[in-house]
Amino acid sequence: MTTVEKLAALRECMKREGVDAYIILTSDAHVTEYLPDYWQCRKWISGFTGSAGAMVVTESEAHLWIDGRYWISGEEELRGTTINMQKMGSDGVLPLQEWVKDNLKENAVVGVDGRTMPVELYRNYQKEFKKKKLKTRLDLDLVGEIWKDRPAFPKGKAFEHDIKFAGKTRPEKLAAVRERMVKEGADYYLVSPLDGNAWLFNYRGTDTPGMPTIYAYAFISKTEAILFADDSKLVDIKANLIKDGIIIKNYDEIFDFLKNFKDKGNLFIDTNKLCAGILDNVPENLTIFEGADIVAWLKSQKNPVEIENLKKCHARECSAVTKFIKWVKEAVKSQDIYETDVQGKLDELRKDLENYMKASFPTIAAYMENGAQMHYRPEEGKCAKLKPEGFLLVDTGGLYYDGTTDITRTFVLGNINDEMKRDFTLTLKSHIGLSMAKFLYGATGPCLDVLARKPMWDVGMDFKSGTGHGVGYALNVHESPPGIRYNPTPAGLVKLEEGMTITNEPGVYKEGKWGVRTENTILVVKEFTNTDGTFMRFDTISFCPIDLKAVDKSLLSDCEVKWLNDYHAETYKVLSPFMNDEEKAWLKEETRAI
Repeated sequence: MTTVEKLAALRECMKREGVDAYIILTSDAHVTEYLPDYWQCRKWISGFTGSAGAMVVTESEAHLWIDGRYWISGEEELRGTTINMQKMGSDGVLPLQEWVKDNLKENAVVGVDGRTMPVELYRNYQKEFKKKKLKTRLDLDLVGEIWKDRPAFPKGKAFEHDIKFAGKTRPEKLAAVRERMVKEGADYYLVSPLDGNAWLFNYRGTDTPGMPTIYAYAFISKTEAILFADDSKLVDIKANLIKDGIIIKNYDEIFDFLKNFKDKGNLFIDTNKLCAGILDNVPENLTIFEGADIVAWLKSQKNPVEIENLKKCHARECSAVTKFIKWVKEAVKSQDIYETDVQGKLDELRKDLENYMKASFPTIAAYMENGAQMHYRPEEGKCAKLKPEGFLLVDTGGLYYDGTTDITRTFVLGNINDEMKRDFTLTLKSHIGLSMAKFLYGATGPCLDVLARKPMWDVGMDFKSGTGHGVGYALNVHESPPGIRYNPTPAGLVKLEEGMTITNEPGVYKEGKWGVRTENTILVVKEFTNTDGTFMRFDTISFCPIDLKAVDKSLLSDCEVKWLNDYHAETYKVLSPFMNDEEKAWLKEETRAI
């Protein structure tokens, strides 16, 4: 079926159900970022491949809301589909819920698969819908009805995440959760995020791409911990779970369990992490307490074992990326290399590294103008051939038993012009500005975002993305709640705590020209305490050469030059043990002081 045919079939279902507008989100029942094929409803019906976006279909129109990362690719992918792209955040572009309210008649019916709509998002939509007396149905999976060859629900398996990697046992983590529950005044706690349950119960899994988890819920009381996950997924770890006092129930039992729960008390939930379809099953005898997800907050603060492992993990990862840079700079002069070859080479260099599982996300390899698309994905037969000139942007990462990595380097393949050098150096200045931050404890990411944007704002430039996101530990490459951006959601206004790991990735993106991004992972650490309070700073934990051929030293201050030289000295120290003599000589030149 073409996109036009799919929309026609969907409208037939809408007509039968008396639905005037149908909303299709990029989500599953756990608000997971990287979705298995079963949950790729928005992608299937629209043809838009970006990792985010929300769609509305009415009797005569279809609209897809896309953020700035995907405007370029979205325009191309939606061409000829009859779907109109709404550029989120642009002047004159209404949020989805306001558009629906303004374009439907009073008492019209809006449909959505309630399994995929977070409670908080549902409430935000309802605030607008009530102004027009719109009615909402949460019981409609209409895309699933017309998707005849829909992939099967994931059937992966969980495996043990050893204590030498986790640093804390299940009972220790449950004790920390219950301590936090007491502070929140909660008797019970419903854990929905897949990464949260994987961390809490010290397992990893194979249900989801880019994140080693399985589909599961957890219900925690003061004395019991119940894990809702199918037995077929737990065959290798069930005995260990039971030994630690964990009660096992099947995944789908969560609905009847909640409906039939008789005890009274306060149930803690995060309305941004739990979908409306499951909240409907909570009985009246449970009083809902709302707040930021407890497990997410705890797991974002890496323990000493995790931190030590992360540093070793990043050293191995960066050695592979550095060897790749050397290879491509040399090979492009004499070989036919395409963007899709980059991923294969990185996989080859990583596959034998200690504790390696898989890539943490599909590698972005973007040559010249393709680099202007922040989340560009090269496709075989449709991608660019590399030339011994210009910029290549590579954003890549790995999942290891002892950490998750995410690093971007933009490097020179040959001749570049002065404007390219300027853009590269502005990006470097932005990166250094955040790296050198010292801040009072209690600061949130948005407090610090301006340090990265100032060099660009000073010359009338900006980048349409966040400056940094939290990074999981042997889990999701995008971890909430920490983040650094100037326009956060309320959930993003969290204090930066010791042990949090965050990316630092400003960039320049010029449509039709090139993209530049420099990304490292930084660790929040305590600096000192005095009469004014506790001061914090960032330690960089990823070390990989920054291409000096693209640096305009005249644009850097003395302290920025010192930062770059110190960073490169540490890069050589960290990476040289992984290199042979030829690679060491090359690395020495790439990390020379300027």
